[in-house]
Amino acid sequence: MFFFLSKLLPLFVYPLGFTCVMAIATLILWWLKSRWTPVPVAIALAVLLIASSNAFNAALIRTLEWQHVPDDELPNAEAIVLLGGCTKSQKPPRPMVDITEGGDRIFYAAQLYRDGKAPLVIAAGGRVGWRGSGSPEAADMAKLLEFLSVPHDAILLELNSLNTRENAVNVKRLLDQRGLKRVLLVTSAMHMPRALRIFQRLGIKAIPAPTDFLTTADTETDDDSIQAILLALLPDASRLATTTSALKEYIGMIIYRLRGWV
Repeated sequence: MFFFLSKLLPLFVYPLGFTCVMAIATLILWWLKSRWTPVPVAIALAVLLIASSNAFNAALIRTLEWQHVPDDELPNAEAIVLLGGCTKSQKPPRPMVDITEGGDRIFYAAQLYRDGKAPLVIAAGGRVGWRGSGSPEAADMAKLLEFLSVPHDAILLELNSLNTRENAVNVKRLLDQRGLKRVLLVTSAMHMPRALRIFQRLGIKAIPAPTDFLTTADTETDDDSIQAILLALLPDASRLATTTSALKEYIGMIIYRLRGWV
């Protein structure tokens, strides 16, 4: 129940969900013939415009993504831990496992293995039933790792976790069974602050190896023309989605802190 509620309740504070709440409030005020009817409309419009603006979106995401940018070359470790959240199962009519936006994680984990950073890759992640059937995500990631020339016997699977906390708990169990202590933690840069705190809270010596950066040093354009400024201010669905992802991470950290997990 906690897992379901942790996914459901925050939807009402994300920009799109909050806008829907404001729309319902508008209908109620209109039915009551209240003079305050325009207020929730104005609030909803402001939220959508701000959340999908280029400047706000980039600044919010950067506060997460740039927390653990490595200063130097990553050190060697005993294992590479690859967190799920980046594939869709091979179900018709898909010809193979699909990679989502966060699929950079798989490529980066394979690159770290080929660079000799660790002799083992632990792919961690199950599959939430009500989000679609299919094989556990760890198994899907393993297929892609092998496709990227990581040997089958160098891949260890954690197939049961449904969130980041369970990722860490189950991975720690695998590490303890093999006497491993030091790992490179591979996940999206936006997800890294929360994931790293959870792993370290459990006593795992995790070294952040973030990838899938949405913001870079030149994310904000130097073009100060009227056209560029107007386009940056206009609502954009992709920016709204990534703003929501960033808010999800902050809300997740609050919930996990209340649970004593970070």
